[in-house]
Formats: sequence, C-alpha cells, structure tokens
Amino acid sequence: MKNLDEIANRMQARLDEKDTVREIAIKSSRAIIRTSSGIIHSIHRGEIVEDLYLEALDEAHRLRSLLEDHPDIWGSGLVEDALAEMAEASILKSVAKDQDLPDPDELNIPMTSYLMGFADSIGELRRFSLEALRAGNVESANKYLEMMEDMFIVLMRFDYPDALVAIRRKQDIARSVLEKTRGEVAVAINSMRLQDRIVELSRKL
Repeated sequence: MKNLDEIANRMQARLDEKDTVREIAIKSSRAIIRTSSGIIHSIHRGEIVEDLYLEALDEAHRLRSLLEDHPDIWGSGLVEDALAEMAEASILKSVAKDQDLPDPDELNIPMTSYLMGFADSIGELRRFSLEALRAGNVESANKYLEMMEDMFIVLMRFDYPDALVAIRRKQDIARSVLEKTRGEVAVAINSMRLQDRIVELSRKL
C-alpha cells in the first residue's frame, strides 16, 4: 500500500478543484437568475434591456466554459434553472421586439433548459395580455393570447418521462394559465362588442 497516500492526495486534489468550481458555478447561476429576472421585469415596464441581456449572455457563456470539464455540474438543477430563466428572458425579449424566437443553439444552452424557459414564458405572455386588457387594448390582448395558444400546442408535443425532462408540471401550469387568459379575453371581447352595439343603437334613436 505504498501508493495509498498518492491516490488519496490525487482524489482530494480533484475533489477540491470540483468543490471550488461548484462554488463559482453557484454564484454564476445566481447572477444569471438575478439578471434574467431583471430583464423580465424591465420588459414589462417597457424599458431597454440590451445591456442586461448581454450581461446575462456573457455570464452564461463564462459558466459554460468553466464547466466544460464538469458536465455533472453543468447538468445540475441550479445551473439548469439559471439557464431556463435566461431562456425565458430571451424569448420574452424577442416577443416584445416582434422578432423570431432565439435559437437554443445560438444561446449555447441545453435544449432542456430552453424548453423549461419556453414553458415559463407562456405565463409571462399572460401578463402581457392582462396589461393590454387594463389599457383597453383588446386587440393586443387577443394577439398575446394567440401566441400563448401556439406555444402551448408546441409545448404539449414534449411527452417524455420526467427522468429525461421534467416538463409535465409546467405543462399543467401553462394549461391553467391559458384557460384563465382565454376566459378573460373572451369576456373583454364580448364586453367590447356589447358596447359597440349600444353605441350603434343609440345613434339610431
């Protein structure tokens, strides 16, 4: 057992390195979540988010480079959640600017993280729809509802075991959010039609 210390020291060195990398990854993931959440809130306030978006994107790229030799950490829940938040922010940014959706390969993030963010963005589109309703813009509210419906149809195509991608709960949430929004927009449309009819009848009197 002359090599016992050598093996033990080598294992300890590797685990020390992984522990250090893991701590950096945790801080980086939290930074991505914080910045991405800021992007989402700013989008709803109609603010410019380009600088924040580039900051989140750069942090995600640095994180990927850091974890190139640590795929187990790259695939961990904390990192996946952070990248999903960034995907959601990217998707909402494209919607707000009426652009094509960002490509997960161009974002350089796993497909599963992108799919999670895609699912969560349906709930944020509900906020867009409700904000439009509060502003009295039923047409815009209905436009966001149609986007939600299109995205939900795509989301439901992913019928896989949770071991592969834990999407079922998000699908259930998206369904509930869509049904609520559909009902609220329908009420607003009927109310608008009724108001138009009242105005039309009043002109004939």
